[in-house]
Amino acid sequence: MRGLLLVAVLAACSGDLDQPWDLDHDRIVAIRAEPPSIQAGETSTLDGLLSGKGTPTSEAKPLQLIVVQPESLQGTVSQDPDGTWIVTAPDEPALAAARTELGLAAADPVPLQLGVAFTATLAGVKTVQLGATAPNPTLGVMQFDGAAIPPPDTELVVGSLVDVPMSVEALETDDVNWLTSVGEMHDFDLPSAYLRVEEDNELPEGELAIVLRDDRGGVTWQVWPIRVAE
Repeated sequence: MRGLLLVAVLAACSGDLDQPWDLDHDRIVAIRAEPPSIQAGETSTLDGLLSGKGTPTSEAKPLQLIVVQPESLQGTVSQDPDGTWIVTAPDEPALAAARTELGLAAADPVPLQLGVAFTATLAGVKTVQLGATAPNPTLGVMQFDGAAIPPPDTELVVGSLVDVPMSVEALETDDVNWLTSVGEMHDFDLPSAYLRVEEDNELPEGELAIVLRDDRGGVTWQVWPIRVAE
């Protein structure tokens, strides 16, 4: 199983011919550790946001989780009977040994690099920081088409052949990605982006999503249904 997951991870990290903002294909949109940084004895759980060709996004638990590095911390992952994968930060002596293995300073957090598989073909890499404390980020004030963006379950309606602006309040160190299965996203990796639906648009309805990552390994996301006005 470990060998198969490593092969899947390598395949997932290779080139992607689809647009990076396109939700209408099979992909891992984001992998989340909750929380992303933990102290000795604390635990973190893993899940992900997945999209599929012709299907809506979904939150899912990994099917398999392995430690890629450091080698000395192979025993930090386990799985509950309900299928939840858990990372448990080891004691301070084990963290000290891992720092030595990775050439880190005595006070540095230990980056635990994990291979995460959701299906036989969808796999990625996630890092959990051990020996540190940090929560996942929260999304700042968001605007959509000149107004405050509604709650995630609220349908968004856009017109054709117009630029629909959207924005999120974010730090300079944050990484923002806007994604859609309707129309084309422009400036998708900036806090301020816009969506445009052309005449040859294939999908009249689908989803809009935002993923925000911070510089401590934290991630958060939101998803809205969206359709093109008739």
